[in-house]
Amino acid sequence: MAELERLGNDLLAFYVAANRLYASAVRGRAPAWVLTCLEQGKPERVRELGRLRRYRSALPVMIRPDLMALDGGGFMATELDAVPGGFGVLGAISRAYHELGFRLVGGVDGIAQGLAAALRGAAKVDDPSVALVVADESEDYRPEMDWAAAALCEAGLPTRQIHPRDLRLHDDALQMRNCQGWEAVDLVYRFLELHDLPNIPKIDLVIYAMKHRLATVTAPLKSYLEEKLLFYLFHHPELDSFWRGALGRETQARLARMLPPTWLLDPQPIPPTAALDPPLMAGKRRIRQWTDLRGLSQRERRLVLKPSGFSELAWGSRGVTIGHDVNQDEWHQAVDLALASFETTPYILQQFHQSRRVGVSYYDVQTDAVRPMTGRARLSPYYMVVDGQARLCGVLVTVVPAANKVIHGTSESVMMPAMVSDEAEI
Repeated sequence: MAELERLGNDLLAFYVAANRLYASAVRGRAPAWVLTCLEQGKPERVRELGRLRRYRSALPVMIRPDLMALDGGGFMATELDAVPGGFGVLGAISRAYHELGFRLVGGVDGIAQGLAAALRGAAKVDDPSVALVVADESEDYRPEMDWAAAALCEAGLPTRQIHPRDLRLHDDALQMRNCQGWEAVDLVYRFLELHDLPNIPKIDLVIYAMKHRLATVTAPLKSYLEEKLLFYLFHHPELDSFWRGALGRETQARLARMLPPTWLLDPQPIPPTAALDPPLMAGKRRIRQWTDLRGLSQRERRLVLKPSGFSELAWGSRGVTIGHDVNQDEWHQAVDLALASFETTPYILQQFHQSRRVGVSYYDVQTDAVRPMTGRARLSPYYMVVDGQARLCGVLVTVVPAANKVIHGTSESVMMPAMVSDEAEI
């Protein structure tokens, strides 16, 4: 619990530093290749939105890492999400578990209370009205966003879950439709992906309102803060002094234990006198050229290949390939696709980490019985940024059957809130 609570502010510091690194690269005060990495394949409009001067310091109000609890102790992050789903599900089931007497991390209404406080701070106006805008691509999340909007209203923050088409500009104000007519919007919480901007109705109105300070938009429209290759930049030896100065040695060391070494699949040939740093090992074999990935045995392919971001394939495990979970031809195709996609959709490579086995119970709706299951768990803590601090408001635990290699996006899973337990009760 103490480690999870401390992790929130470490991750907030990481976002602050990553935001600063990008701004420095734009001004030519950081290596030019950093800017190339973070803007690769993105249209000019998205780059321009990320560089808006008046929003230079804006950061996400919600931070959610996906963590594997390792057999040897500690956590390993698989990704860091600034626009996560699942918080509505966690908030809803937390109430049910609380009624059964469980002492939950974040309490019964930690999600709603924490998010309400974070949104009030982001809006910078008294009693803001909030539009929780859900795009078509995120349609599956709409029921939980309905719940979240209602819970925020209960927490004293007027909120409506709406489709982007239910927005308009009128009398120099951004407005949203309600059952009686129209009402003003002070803050837009976006649940939409930046790669999908051309397909989102009324997005131009949202951007206009943001640029002219008619409404605040969070998470900020900064695609570079949604790239998985930030882990690559964190571990890059040329940037070590930057991260140490921005984070401090202790925070850098803690994050280094939790953020996995990550490599960017850049198809440019690696000179024979150079080497990957940190070194990439596949079994006992050291990878020196990306073409070396094509000849690996299944045992050596304990590697994860996935798009970094800004792609319809970059969420829900859609573009993820687990090396030892596919045959050799499929692995070769995935490697070739990753290298060929570099200029439009950069891919990253990480070594495969598996969470420890846990025992859970679940309700089988077909047999009307509670059944045991051995599985592997992902912990997803939700941090809300309030007054410059990351507040732990709840932890969603997802357990999948032990044979599954992928947890994110798996169709069969047991989901529950994390509770606080005395050691004797575990």
